[in-house]
Amino acid sequence: MLRRFSVAAATGLLVLPAGACAALDPAGDPGSVRVVAAFYPLQFMAERVAGADASVTGLTPPGAEAHDLELSPSQVAGIAAADLVVYLPGFQPAVDEAVAAHAAGTGFDVTAVVPVLAAGADPPDHAGEDSAGDQPDHPSGATDPHIWLDPDRLATVAGALATALGEAHPDHAAKYAANAGTLRRELAALDAELAGGLASCQRREIVVSHAAFGYLADRYDLRQIAITGLSPEDEPTPQRLAEVIDLAEQYGATTIFFEVLVSPAVAEVIADQVGARTAVLDPVEGLAPGSDEDYLSLMRANLATLRTALECA
Repeated sequence: MLRRFSVAAATGLLVLPAGACAALDPAGDPGSVRVVAAFYPLQFMAERVAGADASVTGLTPPGAEAHDLELSPSQVAGIAAADLVVYLPGFQPAVDEAVAAHAAGTGFDVTAVVPVLAAGADPPDHAGEDSAGDQPDHPSGATDPHIWLDPDRLATVAGALATALGEAHPDHAAKYAANAGTLRRELAALDAELAGGLASCQRREIVVSHAAFGYLADRYDLRQIAITGLSPEDEPTPQRLAEVIDLAEQYGATTIFFEVLVSPAVAEVIADQVGARTAVLDPVEGLAPGSDEDYLSLMRANLATLRTALECA
């Protein structure tokens, strides 16, 4: 019988109450830890940390918009049966509801492991500047959930996840720790590439279709100008479009970024108005169907796109 873990041992921030263990797949190995991951970046991290010593099931299929996920009855049952549910509160309401109702003792809240940013926050180097209009309005107290776009934060979460998995399956704790160490080194290398590649650029402003890139901006001293708020499904008002066009012209933006899983129509309208081109900047919320990419390769593709758009040396 697996013993229930306590994330507090990993982070000092969460305490998960004890509860009975159950398997996602009744035909599977009863001694294996069953992990459910809410969407792609968390699934990537969980698979890398778990390795072959735990089963990981993702809730959001390739090509689906992660924000709008609706759960099937079998997925809700899987959440209830899991030993660990890796999720990000406030990002997918259906998952939040299922965890609260069926997995309160097994939820691994990644936002409790690392500090989160307020929605629309400017990077520290820009905080004292007049940034009116750079961000769309957000509800008071709203936080930005897109923590995975900072590789350093994701590495910290990976370490805490390894500890939680090790508590659930002590016989494999050393393997989980080793896997997390390998992933953390890969993420540190990615972080160094991003920092070096974006250190010397002609511009530091990025005009993006929705406000997903606050952590990227915070980590690498960029300035996000978002057409819409935290959800890519939001529609910009005519006033917001006019504000973004003015800002794009003010900063000499040559590229308006859109996302692979979202229509480029609004980005194209702004690009036409300011004489810019459009390009994909991937928030890495999910994979396209049939894609052979992963988190690391997508982030490196983002780096190449940014270096071109911002004219980095």
